[in-house]
Amino acid sequence: MTEALIVIDVQESFRARPLWQTVNNPEVVPHVQRLVDHARATGQAVIWVLHSEPGSGGTFDPANGFVRLMDELVPADGEPVLVKTVHNAFTTTDLQHRLTVAGVHAVTVCGLRTEQCVETTARFASDLGYQVTYVTDATATFPIPHWEAPEDQSVAELLADPRTLAAADVVTRTEYALAGRFATVRTVAEVEKG
Repeated sequence: MTEALIVIDVQESFRARPLWQTVNNPEVVPHVQRLVDHARATGQAVIWVLHSEPGSGGTFDPANGFVRLMDELVPADGEPVLVKTVHNAFTTTDLQHRLTVAGVHAVTVCGLRTEQCVETTARFASDLGYQVTYVTDATATFPIPHWEAPEDQSVAELLADPRTLAAADVVTRTEYALAGRFATVRTVAEVEKG
C-alpha cells in the first residue's frame, strides 16, 4: 500500500457550533464519503483524524461528546481514528509512523477546515516528502472574522461585518498557496478518474 487518504476533522464538533450554518460546502460529507469509497476500492489506506481540545469546555472538548466523526461516516475495520490536539495531523499523533510502516509515499487530504487543519496537514506532509493531493471540494470552511472583531460576535454580526473574510476567498487563497508548492489541487471527480 503506497497511498493513503487522510480524512481530517469531519466531526460533530463543527455541526454543534452556530457557525455551521455558514459552511461553504454543504456537500462536504458526501464528497468525503466518495473519496473514502474510492480509496477503499483502490486499496489505499484510510486514516481518520479528529481534533480535540481537552479541558476547553467547548465543542472540541471530548467531555462534551462532539469529538467523534460525523454520524454519516463510519470507519471500516482496521481504519485507525487518530486524535490530535494541534492543527496538523502529524505532530501529536503517530500518523507519520503509520504511513512509514505501511510504505506510503503519497497522501490525499480532505476535511475541515480548509485553511487550518487540512492546509496545515498538506504543508507538513509535503515537507516530510510525501506527494500530496488536496481535494478542494472535499474540504469545507467558514467565513473568518477580522482579528479585531469581538470574540463573542454572533453569526449575524460576523456576516454583516465588512472586514469578515468570505469563505470563498479562504478557499481560493488556500488553493493558490498549495498548488505547485505543497500539493496538487484536485476535485473528487478528478481523483475518482485516477
